[in-house]
Amino acid sequence: MSFEHLHLVVVGPLPPPAGGMANQTRQLAELLRGEGAQVSVVQTNAPYRPRWAGRLPGLRAAFRLIPYLFALWRACRHGDVMHLMANSGWSWHLFAVPAILVARLRGVPVVVNYRGGEAGSFLSRAAGQVRLAMRQVAALVLPSGYLQAVFQGHGMRGTVVPNIIDMTRFRPATESRAGQAPHVVVARNLESIYGIDVALRAFAQIREALPAATLSIAGSGPQLASLQALADSLGVSDAVRFTGRLDRDDMAALYRSADVMINASRVDNMPNSVLEALASGVAVVSTHVGGVPYIVEDESTALLVPPDAPEPMAQAVLRLLTDDALRRRLVDAGLAEVVRYQWARVSLQWLAVYQRALGHVPATGEAVGEARP
Repeated sequence: MSFEHLHLVVVGPLPPPAGGMANQTRQLAELLRGEGAQVSVVQTNAPYRPRWAGRLPGLRAAFRLIPYLFALWRACRHGDVMHLMANSGWSWHLFAVPAILVARLRGVPVVVNYRGGEAGSFLSRAAGQVRLAMRQVAALVLPSGYLQAVFQGHGMRGTVVPNIIDMTRFRPATESRAGQAPHVVVARNLESIYGIDVALRAFAQIREALPAATLSIAGSGPQLASLQALADSLGVSDAVRFTGRLDRDDMAALYRSADVMINASRVDNMPNSVLEALASGVAVVSTHVGGVPYIVEDESTALLVPPDAPEPMAQAVLRLLTDDALRRRLVDAGLAEVVRYQWARVSLQWLAVYQRALGHVPATGEAVGEARP
């Protein structure tokens, strides 16, 4: 069996905004089409129609849910397998559960590709509801061993298929940065869970040691004004650039201009930005949270520090900026590690998942993905 014989219904968010899950949904659909599969995409974050409906708190859900249900029903008419990009919280209840039910009514097997970094706290509240929905699906697929362990802890089995990194786009710079001013990059949304404030405080300490250092923060979000004010209060606003959200090509170019990438998350799963930095030949300093230790190893492919700790973060970055041999060792190891996230390898894993889903017929009462005693 090959992709050319498959009609896949991919359900998930699409850019804009260009978040990690939206980027993965778009990239997966493009790559599957490139393999010859027929792909129907059902967008969970489609614009409101009419636009004014988005300004009505009491009606927004209905204006999004009703068109979504119709789109699911139409897409499943000829679909062989539904690939459902699922997340935690209300996203699960509003988008994942209806998609599972529509696919069940249409007789289309569902592959749940769960990607929520806050799965632990969500499942502690809603594991029973998630298990109930999982009785209707053919497979549960997680992007990391971290999420696999979280689901296993709540009695559900999952298969790991990692995120996809476009290594033709995210690739090392061809020219050396030797002799240039140190350049540090952060590539996360401007939200509290991503700890951009911690990265700024760490950068203030870095700048004391290396006055020529600069910081680029790529992303958008509700904390922009407060983070700009923090940079000003720390006395580093002249060396900090808030780029806003960048498209894929501009983001790849930004990585190639950097020496070190900081991931300061307080909560995380499998951050694409870390993998993109590795593929771009950029040394990584990250917090030791969530699924990060499952994709990089401290002192081998990255330097890991505690969350909410600006001083250890600054010290780790300074180690990399002042020790060329250490930085080169981590960069080389990272490049070797990230190869397993390229599409040539990941595509075979997805094809195997779809093949199993097509051969799966749930028995009455069977909880697919549920851990056996």
